[in-house]
Amino acid sequence: MKSPLLSLPGAVPAEGVDEGVAAHYGDLFREQRALADGTGFVDLSHRGVITVSGADRLGWLHLLLTQHVSELPPHQATEALVLSANGHIEHALYLVDDGETVWAHVEPGTQEALLAYLESMKFFYRVEVADRTADTAVVYLPAGSIAEVPEGAVVRETPYGRDLFLPRAGLESYAGQAGPPAGLLAYEALRVEQHRPRLGFETDHRTIPHELGWIGSAVHLQKGCYRGQETVARVQNLGKPPRRLVFLHLDGSEVHLPPPGTELRLADDGPDGRKVGFITTSVRHHELGPVALALVKRNVPVDAPLVAGDTAAAQEVVVEP
Repeated sequence: MKSPLLSLPGAVPAEGVDEGVAAHYGDLFREQRALADGTGFVDLSHRGVITVSGADRLGWLHLLLTQHVSELPPHQATEALVLSANGHIEHALYLVDDGETVWAHVEPGTQEALLAYLESMKFFYRVEVADRTADTAVVYLPAGSIAEVPEGAVVRETPYGRDLFLPRAGLESYAGQAGPPAGLLAYEALRVEQHRPRLGFETDHRTIPHELGWIGSAVHLQKGCYRGQETVARVQNLGKPPRRLVFLHLDGSEVHLPPPGTELRLADDGPDGRKVGFITTSVRHHELGPVALALVKRNVPVDAPLVAGDTAAAQEVVVEP
């Protein structure tokens, strides 16, 4: 779904899964600084939007999601996962209940599969599930923003900023009053700085929540049964995840960023050393320079210098080994 904001001056379209919105509007670092200062907005209208309404909505979702939502207060933001039977991450939901309806935004293109799963689990519960992507757009306002929120918008307030669920028809008019636009590259740079994982970027077909630090923020350890809970409990109580998320400072003298999927090796082992991990997201940050998130094997020493392809990389711990 192509955003009308791609017609704004300087807009350069994003590619891949983020196709449909702007990667930037001509000045990546200016856009990053604006967001860091609490000004501007980011068009996230390519993201999927799912709603769940009905009297049983919270109790029903509580049975399906990794998060404790049966008593979720109105207007309190949370995030949750849907796991496979083996505990692997299938969906990530960023949700809020407005008192009558649960609103959730999800990764672009994943809403249809999520909707199909939710529909298959309705049984006798008094719930209605809907794909609202066609008529609802998500807009991000950074932490500290004083931009006006349109009347009737559903707001998801987090420490990182506010997600607004707006009527898609009003997206252009809201953009005219919300301040300077910032693109996905600026948003992603701040996400990496904040060590926040993203489904499909930091995850693959075998990722479990412990590897990415999603225990606590998206997975509640003292709640009832849900699909994949046995794996979560077993790893939490008896073992360690096989991989861990790290934050990398990359050699700033390199012209090109190592792309996602670039293999990581111990610097001391040289270019023919064994693979110990891979880059998941790499960005250029307005203050930190080139940085990345990566998954490495749990037993990689936390102080070991790494190389991403030919690029030197120093790691910071995100998930403890």
